[in-house]
Amino acid sequence: MLSFITEIPEGIKIGSVHCVPVLDNGDVVMVWDRDEKVLTTIGGRLEPGESIMEGLIREALEKAGIQISDERTLFAAWHWKEFDAYRLFYLVGVRRFVERPEGYETTGYVRMNFDTAIEKIKAIEGREERIEVIRRAGILSGRLAEEAE
Repeated sequence: MLSFITEIPEGIKIGSVHCVPVLDNGDVVMVWDRDEKVLTTIGGRLEPGESIMEGLIREALEKAGIQISDERTLFAAWHWKEFDAYRLFYLVGVRRFVERPEGYETTGYVRMNFDTAIEKIKAIEGREERIEVIRRAGILSGRLAEEAE
């Protein structure tokens, strides 16, 4: 279940962290997961003893070769039933791109505007929670208009 949050609720288990990096021109950066065949947010599981921010920084580097800026806004959490843990989502700025370490499951990053990202996710898999994460990130970054209820 996806929830939009601004603070981490007390007492929940955090299993993974993901980010939605936004470039200065407003483009979003996502990765192609070759195992799952999906366009996805950048992130993964926390390693033992790793803080949320350490995991966020590591995952952005490993999955997309991105050094994220200090601009980091928590905006969503998704309950991962299989592990009874939560995946946190952060809107982040991009400091710079660097060479991505070898041996990770993505085939690299793609950059596009938020509308295109949503359309591509719909065409590839149609997973509503992923669409809603990108939509909310687009709204928070000022790149998508808030839809009327």
